[in-house]
Amino acid sequence: MAHNPQSPQGPEGHPDPAGNTQMFRAFVDEGAPRQQSRGSAVQASAGPRVGVILAVVVAVVVLAGVAWLAFA
Repeated sequence: MAHNPQSPQGPEGHPDPAGNTQMFRAFVDEGAPRQQSRGSAVQASAGPRVGVILAVVVAVVVLAGVAWLAFA
């Protein structure tokens, strides 16, 4: 692995894990979208939630139909 001169080093030359964590968090936070207001976040998540519920209901109905045909 290549040496990173910006990485903080301990007294024996071992990398500082806290420094690596700070750099990782800065990298992750750099590309993260800004927080939305609470009302718009709830409205945005309502669409996928309805789709998942509908898919589960359809799957249960299909499985019930298959079981009915298998045991009839």
